[in-house]
Amino acid sequence: MDKITFEDFLIIMSYDVLKNQSCIEIEFCIDNSTIYQCSWLGKTVGRNSGEVVYWFGLTADGTQAYEFDSLEQLLSANVFCGKSIRGIWRLVSIIAIDACDTLERLSFYLKTP
Repeated sequence: MDKITFEDFLIIMSYDVLKNQSCIEIEFCIDNSTIYQCSWLGKTVGRNSGEVVYWFGLTADGTQAYEFDSLEQLLSANVFCGKSIRGIWRLVSIIAIDACDTLERLSFYLKTP
């Protein structure tokens, strides 16, 4: 598991999934949490809308799945026991980005204009 800066996370999430016909999937956990040990977040193109969708899949049972129309909504949503991912970023450990090694995939996003 790796730590990345919040600024690098924002760079990843700024990647144009519409233009590049792709999606972003980040597997992560929250340090010292028994609830959020295999959680996901991402950015994709909505199946029905064709618009960008930001999402969380926080628990394996699917009871904590959320979709948002903007990155700001995702960053501000108080879905972690009343706190936002922005507020707890120091506790976020990245397991994988796009099913790849975190630091390898991060370098791709940092090099992409």
